[in-house]
Amino acid sequence: MTTNNLSLIFLYFTLSTLLTGWFIAVSPLYISTEQMLWSCGIAGGKWTIQLIAGFLLLKEKKWDFIRNIGWVCLIGSILLVPYCLSASFHLEAGTPFFIASLIIAVIAMIFFYYQAVKKTGITLFWWMTWLLCLAVAVSLQLTIVFNVFKI
Repeated sequence: MTTNNLSLIFLYFTLSTLLTGWFIAVSPLYISTEQMLWSCGIAGGKWTIQLIAGFLLLKEKKWDFIRNIGWVCLIGSILLVPYCLSASFHLEAGTPFFIASLIIAVIAMIFFYYQAVKKTGITLFWWMTWLLCLAVAVSLQLTIVFNVFKI
């Protein structure tokens, strides 16, 4: 691991966390602090699982993997910025724009996570486990945060 890798990992995940927090903070769809905290926790949880798994299970490739998925995380968060800006300036913050922003970010992250796994030279099992984490996270967002589905 180089200092440069560690710096990039820190930068990617820190910026992503800040951008995701901004996205949640400016959306009128979150009506309580509890909803916001749940949403942040769920979003961060899927990345934390992958970080811990990569750190514990990957030997010499762990830092490359963690840096690569950090970049994926940041890309997904950057794609939320148009919504953040629009909502911050009270231009457009409706539900369709919110949902479209999320869908675009998720589709991009699915593609780029796949690329990150291939670039790191590890099995597609890592991509599939991230897809599973993503599916669980989306389900939790819809049930716990937004009460779209009752459990």
